[in-house]
Formats: sequence, C-alpha cells, structure tokens
Amino acid sequence: MSRIGKLPVVIPAGVTITVDPNDVTVTGPKGTLKQFIVPNVTVKVEGDEFVVTRNDESKAAKSCHGLMRALVANMVKGVSEGFKKELEVNGVGFRVAGGGRALELALGYSHPVKFEAPEGVNLTVDKMHITVEGINKQLVGQVAADIRALRKPEPYKGKGIKYVDEQIRRKAGKAGN
Repeated sequence: MSRIGKLPVVIPAGVTITVDPNDVTVTGPKGTLKQFIVPNVTVKVEGDEFVVTRNDESKAAKSCHGLMRALVANMVKGVSEGFKKELEVNGVGFRVAGGGRALELALGYSHPVKFEAPEGVNLTVDKMHITVEGINKQLVGQVAADIRALRKPEPYKGKGIKYVDEQIRRKAGKAGN
C-alpha cells in the first residue's frame, strides 16, 4: 500500500471539497482549484477528512494512489495558506523592477528582459529579492524556475538568479603565478 496514499488529508476550517464524477474542486479563503480524478482511484470526503483509495492492485492504480492524494493535499494547502518561492539576484549592475504580474530585469544582457507571470501568480520585488506567490504549487514552482532560467547562477563568481536557500558550488578560478 502506498505510504502517502493511505494517509487521509485533513480538511481545515474554511475549506470545502466537492467531489464530482470526474474531478475534485477545493474552495478556500484564497481561491478555488480544480483537479481531474485519475480513473484508477476512488476519492471521497469522510467528515473532515479526504480519503483516496485505489480500485484494484494493478501497477497503474498503485502509481496513481499517492499521486492523487498528494495533489489534493497541495490544493488544500494552497487555498488555505498559499505557496511562496523566493529568488535572489546577485551580480554587479543587475537590477530588478516591477511587481504584480510583470518584472523588468537588467541581467547583463544588451537589453532589459521583460517577464510576464501567468494569471494566479503574484510577483513581489524587494531590492534584489523576488517573491513568487500563488495558490497553485505547480504554477508557483514553474514561474520561479522560469525566472531563474533567465540567468542561471554561474559557478565562478555566483552571478545570476538563484533560490534563496540554494547553495552554489563555487569553482576555483585561474591559477595565477
């Protein structure tokens, strides 16, 4: 049995889960999220808990059991608390401006880089820190990865965009005389 899949998802106060034949809708104080149900599992709300069970012991059902539970748990956390990723910009002459859904970055290229976030994600800029917030965990992580990909941190001086908790492995430079 899946270790993650057999754990029930506790539904906090203010969060409502609606199960339709093909999808699950989670509504909370921060918004609403919808996820389709994988055909190999059965989902139901029992009191203040959400339970996922698999229909049979096939390999497909086993692989989807924990996945479905994790997706719903992330939806519940997203609509009640939200998700946040923090990025840090390092480099001489690098600048970040903007906020809301749009950023303008000076990253050492010959032109400024404009970045537009999708609906449902909010960007906050504080000097050289970028905070990506939203209720959808997958979307927040993807937007943060897209911003980081604009200028990945390089191993010699550490210039670029990195996650706040990321460690950059530094290389030794040229061996001088």
